[in-house]
Amino acid sequence: MKDPYLDDLKDEFQDYSSQLKKLKKKLLKTKSSESQTKIIKLIDTIAKKMENNQRQSVKVTKSRLKQRKSKK
Repeated sequence: MKDPYLDDLKDEFQDYSSQLKKLKKKLLKTKSSESQTKIIKLIDTIAKKMENNQRQSVKVTKSRLKQRKSKK
């Protein structure tokens, strides 16, 4: 099913994944506990955004499926 909004959500999710990978590498390299704390908070924030993104994606998908069924 092609849907521009769902495609945007998918792209956002991929961006979040990319950011998480970079932060993970940065976290492993840093020795400072302050830096580690900041990075962990960033990771947590991005993880919450990813969860919201997934919830929204599920809602939109269900809505689109209902629309398709009602058209038939």
